[in-house]
Amino acid sequence: MMKQNNIQQKAAGGIESGFFGLGIAPRILEILDHIKFKTPTPIQLKAIPLAIEGKDVIGIAQTGTGKTHAFAIPMIQNLAQKEGVAVVLAPTRELAIQIDEAVRVLAHSFKMKTACLIGGAPMRPQEEALRRHPSIIIATPGRFIDHMESRRIMIAKVNMLVLDEADRMLDMGFAPQVEKILKNMTRERQTMLFSATIPAEIMRMIHMYMKLPVHVEIAPSGTTAEHLTQELYIVRREAKMSLLSKVLAQYHGSVLLFIRTKHSAHKIARTIRDMGHRCAEIHSDKSLGQRREALEGFKSGRYRILVATDIAARGIDVTRIELVINYDLPEDVENYVHRVGRTGRAGCQGRAISFATPDQRNDVKNIERLIRMQLPVAKHPEIPAEEFNQPQRVAQFRSYRRGSGFGHYQGSGHGRFRRR
Repeated sequence: MMKQNNIQQKAAGGIESGFFGLGIAPRILEILDHIKFKTPTPIQLKAIPLAIEGKDVIGIAQTGTGKTHAFAIPMIQNLAQKEGVAVVLAPTRELAIQIDEAVRVLAHSFKMKTACLIGGAPMRPQEEALRRHPSIIIATPGRFIDHMESRRIMIAKVNMLVLDEADRMLDMGFAPQVEKILKNMTRERQTMLFSATIPAEIMRMIHMYMKLPVHVEIAPSGTTAEHLTQELYIVRREAKMSLLSKVLAQYHGSVLLFIRTKHSAHKIARTIRDMGHRCAEIHSDKSLGQRREALEGFKSGRYRILVATDIAARGIDVTRIELVINYDLPEDVENYVHRVGRTGRAGCQGRAISFATPDQRNDVKNIERLIRMQLPVAKHPEIPAEEFNQPQRVAQFRSYRRGSGFGHYQGSGHGRFRRR
């Protein structure tokens, strides 16, 4: 739920809503009021009026800023005024399901049907959903192409396309599928692209497939959430589990822990359970049903800790996650932003802790370049000093080459920096 605005404007029909004045139809304002959406986020404030006008929109904002409703609200309003089909492409099954749930809340009042097409789920229910002629299709790229090539989707009727988390789709290797879908659609469609980062490959796609898009950037590409506290531990690989045990004992709220590989995720989840914590895991070896159960259990509090590979770095809309732990630094530097963006969402305070081994100096440097800040280095008081790099080692870890744009680390491992 979004915080209620202290000063709200009067909307049609006696409804008070901060969404008033954005060109949103009174009927949708009523729905927003009913579900307690009172104050638009910055990305919604800027993107909704442009999208309602039918413009192509590129929306860049960090995760947890309300991008889904920034396209869902104008999408529903425009579909209510003219015939057509809207398609939303998302990189992961979990994100597609989450978008479908959010869109259905708005679509239901307009008697619009939706279809959620994702890999790993049975085809028959999806085929039946498409036979009911949905106004909105939310899909992962591969499964959308399956239905498109089987002629179950009337591609000529698609007049609105949303690419959500577009950079993640490219990271996951979906560029050929996305381009194939774009080439089969009419060029008269409205296209909206939302993401936290915007690499060169997306820029190429924008120039080729979008019509004079309006660029809306709430924060520079790679910016982390405003209410996020970040820490870095430089720790030997063999001491990681001991440090993790101490950190998990220190915090008592929900924890999202990221691992690089599915094999390690399973092994570490088992170790965490042996420590006495309620823990679930989510990665590509798990079936769709198992991943749903783990995510729902994490949302409900049945599991306090969720161990995940980067499949969960985007689209996991769980409020009030107290802590994100990067047990392994991500292989793709941009995934750091998406991982830590799972906490500190919608105005809440959040914390992210990353473990780096002494040989990961360049990985840390690349992350800091992306987020435009230096990660404060911490030392846990309950871990023996010999398990961490000694102060001079930390200083060496921080001694980036001249011209890198970063200062040298000063102090004894407690996160104080000074630029030279």
